[in-house]
Amino acid sequence: MNKAELIQAIADKADLSKADAGRAIDAFIQVVGKALKKKDKVALVGFGTFQVRERAARAGRNPKTGAVLKIKASKTPSFKAGKALKDAIK
Repeated sequence: MNKAELIQAIADKADLSKADAGRAIDAFIQVVGKALKKKDKVALVGFGTFQVRERAARAGRNPKTGAVLKIKASKTPSFKAGKALKDAIK
């Protein structure tokens, strides 16, 4: 499912216009992004939790040359599915 299909499905399910559903999805993405930027967690009970995970610096290899290179420490967004979501796909 892509974003347009998600917007259509939400519009149909919530009895909204596609424009309203699109604005809601865009607002959700912006709010979650801002919260993660502030290192906050966004927990939706039953659905899951969005959070920032820190990745330590590590050594890697260039697959073409085999040369060792340093990979810097980084922060990455992650999502952990909640129990209700896991149970829904069983």
